[in-house]
Amino acid sequence: MDPVIYMDNNATTKVDPAVVEEMLPYFEQWYGNPSSMHSFGGRVAKKIQQARERIAALLGCQPDEILFTSGGTESDNTAIHGTLAAYPRKRKIITTRVEHPAILSPCRHLEQHGYEIYELSVDRQGRLSLDELAEVLDDNTALVTIMYANNETGVIFPIEGIGALCRARGVPFHTDAAQAVGKIPLNLKDSTIDMLSLSGHKLHAPKGIGVLYIRRGVRLVPFILGGHQEAGRRGGTENVPGIIGLGKAAELAGAYMEDENTRVRALRDRLEAKILATCPDTIVNGDRQNRLPNTLNVSFEYVEGESILMMLNQYGICASSGSACTSGSLEPSHVMRAMGVPFTAAHGSVRFSLSRFNTQQEVDFVGEKIGPIIHRLRQLSPFVKTA
Repeated sequence: MDPVIYMDNNATTKVDPAVVEEMLPYFEQWYGNPSSMHSFGGRVAKKIQQARERIAALLGCQPDEILFTSGGTESDNTAIHGTLAAYPRKRKIITTRVEHPAILSPCRHLEQHGYEIYELSVDRQGRLSLDELAEVLDDNTALVTIMYANNETGVIFPIEGIGALCRARGVPFHTDAAQAVGKIPLNLKDSTIDMLSLSGHKLHAPKGIGVLYIRRGVRLVPFILGGHQEAGRRGGTENVPGIIGLGKAAELAGAYMEDENTRVRALRDRLEAKILATCPDTIVNGDRQNRLPNTLNVSFEYVEGESILMMLNQYGICASSGSACTSGSLEPSHVMRAMGVPFTAAHGSVRFSLSRFNTQQEVDFVGEKIGPIIHRLRQLSPFVKTA
């Protein structure tokens, strides 16, 4: 396999070797069903409880407030549909224009079935207004669901302020924190958050496992019906290796939190400085003072993001584009459009998202290659201004 420089960690992360090691015995050696009455299954149940406690420690909550799911998308859908079922007379959901599709898709589906969906706007820096939220909160609001940090720009939203407004109106507040968990400290015990989603593969655990935190006392109707698992809140035999892996990943995330906010942040800033120094007409998207420590989203004017990614890929560099190709027409991402990024730049947005496994040597290699790539593409672009 050719060497890879992986800077697409907001899409998915490498499973930490220590996580793999912790999971392995539960495929072949300790394969019992944790719901079984025998001690062989009981040993597995105890390991699941340990994972629940590890995740609760990372989030600053109680273990019984942790609900295991198949991932962030299920967690989000459970929060939305479970809340609507608990409050059937309320027909309004408030979210934002820059949410992940795991939120926007179910909300827009519900809109087709008679629910009112209000999407808060963001400014040029990707920030939302608490005043706008306060204006639209009303007695018909069943749920407010707003991401903790944006997956494209890394911009962190004023979550506690949002939660305080919701609590004052008696409205449940859910946040998709898939990008934030493990990167910034959380203490849900003292928070205004009622429900929080996370996904294992965003913090060096395997794909196919997630969590929905549900504060004690929050009303929520089960989304998946079946057996008595998860205290009757989510039917289905537990994904034992995945749960155990996520528990270990949560423990490691707590241990590496300082590294995320110092060394990884410094690598991100070093990459940003190199890009801005070698690529004129380049815009950093999002609030540069209030974003995740690992995320850099830049727009290179007059070029297409997909072309940049293809040329980066030739050097084994993995990043992602803010644009999506649909039906033969290239459209900027909904996040770039919501932020009002200029047309000449929106198509050329690229996200670099780092992790604790990245090195300074990798950052310097990307910084060395990106300038000539952008220069070459602009020579071919029909949009570049000529004298």
